[in-house]
Amino acid sequence: MSQEAGSLAPLRQFVVAMTKLIDQRQGEAALLAEGRRHLAELIARDDWLPDTFADAEPGVYRQYLLHCDPLERFSVVSFAWGPGGRTPIHDHTVWGLVGVLRGAERCEEHAPSGADKVVPCGRVHVMTPGMIEAVSPTIGDWHVVSNDLPDRVSVSIHVYGGNIGTVRRHLFDPLGGVIRQFISGYSSPVVPNLWDRSAGDAR
Repeated sequence: MSQEAGSLAPLRQFVVAMTKLIDQRQGEAALLAEGRRHLAELIARDDWLPDTFADAEPGVYRQYLLHCDPLERFSVVSFAWGPGGRTPIHDHTVWGLVGVLRGAERCEEHAPSGADKVVPCGRVHVMTPGMIEAVSPTIGDWHVVSNDLPDRVSVSIHVYGGNIGTVRRHLFDPLGGVIRQFISGYSSPVVPNLWDRSAGDAR
């Protein structure tokens, strides 16, 4: 979808809602439940995400920052999955919610086995638009994610309990049999301007 005047209003409203939710300092279960409701409202429509933050070539995935709380208590990210795009086996170390905006996303869940190994759980599911899943160290934090469509880009919207591009996380190399630390960073230095209402969008 191309960005039109005022089309970022849903994302702006989501950021405001999540900021208020984080300010309440609820426990993780309550935060995830309420955050899920806000994310469901955001991904219920597909007319607000600029094309710049939904682009990925075949064989890769891109992680675009849409917003980071000034205190880095949460971040909102779009993932664009090119055909064949696939993550390594990885964790997050913070809570997160993942909602599919368009296309289809395949998730293969994993779990630690001992101190230095990660193995498949046997749970594989495909998420389609409107579906949401949660991750965190307390409820399950390791998985592999890929585009389930062979011929077009899929897009998901993620909200994490930190500035996810700077969080020191882990990936598992099944060939080497080792867990390594990594910091993902972001795929672009540009973020959308949520706060410019000069085009007439007063929401």
